[in-house]
Amino acid sequence: MTGPYLTEQNIRYFIKTALSEDIGDGDHSSLGSIPADQVSEAQLLIKDEGIIAGLTLAERIFHYVDKNIEIEFFKQDGNYVTNGDIGFIVKGNAQAILSAERLVLNCLQRMSAIATYTRRMTQLIKGSKSRLLDTRKTTPNFRLPEKWAVVIGGGVNHRFGLYDMVMLKDNHVDYAGGIKNAILSTVNYLKENSLNLKIEVEVRNLQELQQVIDTGHVDRVMLDNMLPSDIREAIRLIGGRMETEASGGINEKNISEIAETGVDYISVGALTHSYTSLDISLKAIR
Repeated sequence: MTGPYLTEQNIRYFIKTALSEDIGDGDHSSLGSIPADQVSEAQLLIKDEGIIAGLTLAERIFHYVDKNIEIEFFKQDGNYVTNGDIGFIVKGNAQAILSAERLVLNCLQRMSAIATYTRRMTQLIKGSKSRLLDTRKTTPNFRLPEKWAVVIGGGVNHRFGLYDMVMLKDNHVDYAGGIKNAILSTVNYLKENSLNLKIEVEVRNLQELQQVIDTGHVDRVMLDNMLPSDIREAIRLIGGRMETEASGGINEKNISEIAETGVDYISVGALTHSYTSLDISLKAIR
């Protein structure tokens, strides 16, 4: 695990609320059909290909439901898997296994898809100085697994939420009455509230970038929907005084060209909002 948000407390809270949503007042299908003391086994069957992600989380889900469940892993998070591979075999109380099954699969299918797409994108910029970032374009209440999957795939987490970094986007700037007002007001706010947060500002053109440079107090500038030629000029104007991030309309076709500009970071919202889940299932074996 990595990142300040990936704490045991946050993971357990996610599991608790997700299971509560699914199980409610009881898994009546399992409770009604299977003896309470039955011990069974099941295997995680991979029916797709890509990067597996969510195995560590799956173990925590099973053990949250029943700490006596045993798991034998054949794959690790970040491994490449193909159709027919077995991720793990789980053994324990049959009712507990089935109560955890859907949440385990929901996490594994989605996290593996994100990790697979992230790995593909990172390979396209391999050898450059650019690092691939995710965004806040995540599924409500599923942000923790999605951002965890980005890291497993080789990407880097941007801010986790609105609270751990300041990002002044176009609407903030417009509401504040301009870039200078937005920045200086934010600096005063942080000082008055004893907050030590980095400031990033989104710019839409080189004229706005110059205003950021003139005002100062900014740690990173987001170059939104800029052509590679403009990104190169922006980097020249900045001259190493702040980090640079390219964003907007970036995909597999143009990410390599963006990385060649020398930009520090490339953020891609599609990592967590445009994936197709991997086909993974849990099958009883005895």
